[in-house]
Amino acid sequence: MAQTAATKETGLTFEKVWEMFQEIGRKQEETDRQMKETDRIVKETARQMEETGRRMKETDKRVGELTNRYGEISEHMIVPNLISSFNTLGYTFTKSGPNTKIEDFEHKLFTEADAFLENGDCVMVVEIKTKLRTKDIDEHIRRMEKFRVHADLHGDKRKYYGAIAGLLVSESEKAYALKKGFYLLQPVGEKFTITTPTGRGAPKAW
Repeated sequence: MAQTAATKETGLTFEKVWEMFQEIGRKQEETDRQMKETDRIVKETARQMEETGRRMKETDKRVGELTNRYGEISEHMIVPNLISSFNTLGYTFTKSGPNTKIEDFEHKLFTEADAFLENGDCVMVVEIKTKLRTKDIDEHIRRMEKFRVHADLHGDKRKYYGAIAGLLVSESEKAYALKKGFYLLQPVGEKFTITTPTGRGAPKAW
């Protein structure tokens, strides 16, 4: 095959051009292979993330169920012994009840407590948590305020005290609960201890 003037000037031959096309083809094939591999990795990663998300949801569900179960167990452990335990602190509660609710649509007042102890002079409103957090203590303050408003609306002049029971309580949450004037109940074996808040105005009466 005769060479053209252009190929003579550049030194290109048919073989060199053909080799260049083959190299371009190999690079294109390698690029396509890498893109397919990248696509496969992206899809596999997405699948794994979806599976991880599903497992996390399942774990959250199981943890929630377990937490609720612990809550039920703690209520069965604590509520039946509340009267006798608080009576050792000088109270003389004669009635107790679980899951006390306020549903006052007229005054838009709604709340509930895990346990409610009472006599003719005072009331103890008890909240039970598996793991006590600062926001739980703040929520119990708001709960006590609602019980106080409800009592005033119905001519109930008794003093209202608050107590919080926790299966897991850090030192900071313990200090915070006591600072806010709450009794703190913590399990010890098959029983529980009651820590009395100290300081001026403690325990706090609403």
